[in-house]
Order: sequence, then structure tokens, then C-alpha cells
Amino acid sequence: MSNNTALLQVQDLVREYTLPREHLFQPPGKVHALNGVSFSIAAGRSLGIVGESGSGKSTLARTVMALDAPTAGTVHLLGRNLHQLAPAELRHARRDFQMVFQDPYGSLDPRQTVERIVTEPLQAQGQTTRAEQREQAAQVLSQVGLRTNDLGKYPHEFSGGQRQRIAIARALITRPRLIVADEPVSALDVSVQAQVLNLMQDLQQEFGITYMLISHDLAVVNHLCDEVVVLYQGRIVERGSPAELFRNAQHPYTQSLVGAVPQVQPGRARARRAEAAAAAVATAKTA
Repeated sequence: MSNNTALLQVQDLVREYTLPREHLFQPPGKVHALNGVSFSIAAGRSLGIVGESGSGKSTLARTVMALDAPTAGTVHLLGRNLHQLAPAELRHARRDFQMVFQDPYGSLDPRQTVERIVTEPLQAQGQTTRAEQREQAAQVLSQVGLRTNDLGKYPHEFSGGQRQRIAIARALITRPRLIVADEPVSALDVSVQAQVLNLMQDLQQEFGITYMLISHDLAVVNHLCDEVVVLYQGRIVERGSPAELFRNAQHPYTQSLVGAVPQVQPGRARARRAEAAAAAVATAKTA
């Protein structure tokens, strides 16, 4: 993908962390959380970043969000180098990129109402009145499947899936071009995960949102993403469409990720259901 068609362009990203000094006369060691990571995402598309814990996924998310500074490399969004913007310019630029965090319990302040939580990005921008903020909050709540009268409630009054919808509403309220979602469904029950992923997909189709989805689960990425990047020890070891990686993964680590995805065998499932039904009928006849 060429640079001029990319909404987000990450180039040669490096992030080093200095370890505590073990000996007085030896230099401290370093850990490369990211080591030469490059990729791009076109507008309206979804890129999945897949890797195990410690692979550098969350560091990448923080760096793309300009919450952490790279040791080397660049992050361009809409042609702007985010890490070279002045603080006021970066605050204004944040209208175009927002984040959905992993834990819907920990990412929402329990002391604040839903209205206060959802309108927080607008308050930070300081360009709208309270009445306008409330109106926009009611609108985005409706778009994520919640009600206007939920604005006055607190996070503890909602289920995990509903809390993540609130977090998505907070990310949506500035009408961002890019949403970085860091493990957005991993803290949710399996039955709720598909609901949240379907919601994100619907919102993308309606508003043309671009997603960078961080996950350790290829099945989750397969649900939402057009392309997948596999991160291992701070480096990209493989990339392609989800179908390509499921069909013909090349790197041993990618192969292990594919092997960890549960495989459903419909024929066997139907046979087991038929056997269970027959056993239930037989039990009823003998009862």
C-alpha cells in the first residue's frame, strides 16, 4: 500500500526500554519492545495486530496513540507525524483517533455518570457547549444500542458488554477516522464477544471508521479485519489476509496461533445432537 493512500502509516518503529542496572560498572541492559515495525492502513479498512503477551502489541498501540514516544521511527496519521506535533496540535488531532481499551470495568471511572464518561473527549477539545455535548452523547449511545436515559447512570449498573458499548460510544463521539482497539473483547464472555464485534463492524460500514485491532486471538481478528500482521518479539514475522494465514501460515509462531483456534466440525456436531436427541427419546419411553 502506498504512503499517499494510507490513513495511518507506521514506519520503522523502534521502542527500547532500559532495564535496571545489575552491576555498578556495567551499562544497563535494554529490551526491544518494538524493533523495526512498519505497516499502513487505508481509510475504512481494518488491520489486526496479533501476538502473544509480551510481543509488543500494547506498546505499539500506545505509540500509535501518541501515549508513548518511539525510540526511532515515525507514526503518520492523515499525513501528520503525531510525535512531532506540539501539545496543543496533538490535542486537536486527537479528534481523528481514539482508543477502546481492553477492560470495560477498569477503563470507565465508576464515580462518573455515563454522560460525563462519553463526553470526556469533547470536554478535552473545549469547542462545544454542555448542551451540545449531551445531545451528541445521546446520539452515540443510540448508535451503540443504548438508550438516552442511560446517560444519568453509572458503570456498575451495566453488564460487561454494555460497558464496552459505552467505551465505544466514548471513542465515537468525536467522529474519529481511526479507532485503536486494544483487546476490546478479551474481558467479555464468549456469548457477548460476537455482539461487540458485530457492533464494531456495523459502525465501520455506517461511518467508514478505520480500525487497528490488537488481539492475541486469530478468531477475533478473522471476524473483523481485512489484513493481519503477526507480531513476535517486537518484529513482524508474517502478514496477509485472515483467510491466507488460516490456509497457509508460514511462520512457526503463526502456525501455533492458527492451531490454537478451536475448529468446529458441523457434521460431527450434528451427529452428536442427533445422538443426544435419540437418547432423550429412549429415556422418555422407558420412564
